[in-house]
Amino acid sequence: MDVKIEASWKEVLTNEFEKDYFKNLTKFVHEEYRTSNVYPPAKLIFNAFDQCPFSQLKVVILGQDPYHGPGQAHGLCFSVNDGIKFPPSLRNIFKEMQNDVAKPIPQSGNLTNWAKQGVLLLNATLTVRAGQAGSHQKKGWEEFTDAVIHKINEQKEHVVFILWGSYAIKKGEFIDQSKHLVLTSVHPSPLSASRGYFGNNHFSKTNAFLSEKNIPEIKW
Repeated sequence: MDVKIEASWKEVLTNEFEKDYFKNLTKFVHEEYRTSNVYPPAKLIFNAFDQCPFSQLKVVILGQDPYHGPGQAHGLCFSVNDGIKFPPSLRNIFKEMQNDVAKPIPQSGNLTNWAKQGVLLLNATLTVRAGQAGSHQKKGWEEFTDAVIHKINEQKEHVVFILWGSYAIKKGEFIDQSKHLVLTSVHPSPLSASRGYFGNNHFSKTNAFLSEKNIPEIKW
């Protein structure tokens, strides 16, 4: 099966694409795009991987579902296209970044610049029906993204995993903390941000760890 994904990831994940669950997932996704309005645009399903090759990966931020409103999702978790109003969680992420590393809140919610520096902005589920949050969960994407995290855990060293909220924390339970840094807190959603997201200092902690390992820091 030919999956259009960045070359270093294709090499790492090639066995995954041949598994039955992934073939079934591909059929489901093709049919959904044919018959429904689905986000992100099909060519951007693997955008997180295309913008952050496996060889350059330093940090993983784990989200759950793509945004399901018009024009928002472009394949990077928490990120929106230029010109789109910041969703509440992203607004809180930028507030924490501003307080933690004294960076001004950007004009755009597009996080491609993070991805290009080695931040894998990975959603657990890579597609969603318009207006229907969670509509593509339990179709195989979670198995695929678990496999991605396993490959990173096994084949890389000194990666920072940033897990916000109980869903992400559970998904990353198996990560080997003797060779990677795992940062956890509540989710940046307005429902929980004031209960421990603000003040988690994950941006500065990430850079302190990278610096200690002689890996270039992220310019948040």
